[in-house]
Amino acid sequence: MSDLALGYLSFPVLLLLIFLRAPIGLAMLLCGIGGLWVATDGTTVFMARLKSEVYTTFSNYNLSIIPMFLLMGQFATLSGMSQSLFTAAQSWLGHRKGGMAMAAVGACAGFGAICGSSLATAATMSRVALPELRRYGYSGGFSTATLAAGGTLGILIPPSVILVIYAILTEQNIAKLFVAAFIPGLLAALGYMLTIAVYVRIYPGQAGTQERLPYSARFRSLFAVWPVLVVFALVVGGIYNGWFTPTEGAAVGAMGTGLIALFSGSLNWAVFRDSILETATGTGMIFFIVLGAGFYNGFLALTQVPQELSSWVTDQGFSPWLVMVMILAFYLILGCLMDSLSMILLTIPIFWPVVSTLDFGMTTEEVAIWFGILVLIVVEVGLITPPVGMNLFIINSMDKDTPMSATYKAVLFFVGSDILRVVILLMFPIITLVFI
Repeated sequence: MSDLALGYLSFPVLLLLIFLRAPIGLAMLLCGIGGLWVATDGTTVFMARLKSEVYTTFSNYNLSIIPMFLLMGQFATLSGMSQSLFTAAQSWLGHRKGGMAMAAVGACAGFGAICGSSLATAATMSRVALPELRRYGYSGGFSTATLAAGGTLGILIPPSVILVIYAILTEQNIAKLFVAAFIPGLLAALGYMLTIAVYVRIYPGQAGTQERLPYSARFRSLFAVWPVLVVFALVVGGIYNGWFTPTEGAAVGAMGTGLIALFSGSLNWAVFRDSILETATGTGMIFFIVLGAGFYNGFLALTQVPQELSSWVTDQGFSPWLVMVMILAFYLILGCLMDSLSMILLTIPIFWPVVSTLDFGMTTEEVAIWFGILVLIVVEVGLITPPVGMNLFIINSMDKDTPMSATYKAVLFFVGSDILRVVILLMFPIITLVFI
């Protein structure tokens, strides 16, 4: 068997391991080691890589940004920012039809700006917003679907852990990717709110309203969310203006949210210890997936799969736009089976060499940034796409009285909003690149 055939054969083997519920990092590591063993007829190559891969992978300074952003999200959760964000959004929108659900989306967007993790955003905001949604007469399926969709904003609105990984894989500027994600992130939040407005008109019995609050109470609620604005402006603005590197910005953000949690009285030694342990656990999981992807992608590079795929696409004479549509469609399908980080680590080393050779009338850097935001959005769709959307299971586990089928039915409206947004950003790249 040729090395190229071996590389192609590794894909169904990898999917089989995932289907058998092997952790994705372990599945990629086993495929990488096994593939290197067979391709090189022995253990010398993969043992040599095993000796050096861990150090060369994790000595990358940019990876230290990940535990800092995870710690920032932990402190933000403890400091009560999630409750303040929802209360503020609720006071301005709650009296409208579907307004409580819109407030939940707005709060998710605000929390995502200081968290960087979709799953953490979904889980945190559900604890805050789900009881209120149910108290005001929102159906279980609509409530869980709204929070699952709102949670996806955690990986799109900067800072985003997934964007950091993409930047490292494609050797792009992290600050520019953060800025490029800003308008698509706002479009996502506005699109979800519009989806809610449409949904409650089709199903008026599934949403209630609260009494209209006086403007004095509304403005008081805004005062409580100033820490979110300060941290977001300091981290993203500081990175973009060159005041500090992305890693330094993440450390500043973690320190800022930690101080806010301390002064709010919610941070003590036990809570601090738990935050560090949760951050270490999350970092370890991400780093193991990164290591497994490194071995597997090294094996694919040895078999020339990315290069052959790129040459084949070029030789077929396909339109660059058709190739892009096919890649995005592939991500939508894969998102039903795999989590977002694994998709990025597995596919970007294969797809980016293909995309980088296509002519979209832009510079390579602009194509990389535009492609990264498009990929991030379709990966985000995968988090709420049945049957294996990760956010759906997290939210549904917090509301066991709601059948998963009810959540599936309501979330399809949000999936439609996401697909429409992908089409708009695909047709008009300037929306993503306007500030680059």
